[in-house]
Amino acid sequence: MLVFEETTLKGVYLVKPSVHEDARGNFYETYNEKEYKEAGLTADFVQDDISKSIQGVLKGMHGDAGTYKLVQCVYGKVYAVILNCDENSPDFGKWESFILSSENKHQLYIPPMYGNGYFVLSDEAVYSYKQSTYYGEFKQFTYKYNDPRFGIKWPSEASVISERDK
Repeated sequence: MLVFEETTLKGVYLVKPSVHEDARGNFYETYNEKEYKEAGLTADFVQDDISKSIQGVLKGMHGDAGTYKLVQCVYGKVYAVILNCDENSPDFGKWESFILSSENKHQLYIPPMYGNGYFVLSDEAVYSYKQSTYYGEFKQFTYKYNDPRFGIKWPSEASVISERDK
């Protein structure tokens, strides 16, 4: 069973899977199309991607105009930030942060026009993206992680940032 919690960002949901634990370890369901559709989250996902990063990596605010994403940290721990990047929205620039980790198993359902970025808190982290479009179908946008218009509060200074995100 999945629990869907609305965030302060319109259309963005924090998803919390039920975890079944016993002496062997644990088991949890990461995606169930029927439960998502019943909750009103209707994106059809067509591509999964994985990113592995080391502590101190900051991945900038990326998104596009047509892709829904379901993201989670399947190993380690990240500080995830979701940013409204729709310049025609009265909520442009509004952001919210979340801790995603292999321990809490939380996910974020992100609609188009929201940027998604994260900072790796653990020694290593594996971040998973489930996407509703194939990569490159829509032109991506990037906002700087430290754009003063947004005032995003990151937990620490990044030690590794790609040229694209600087």
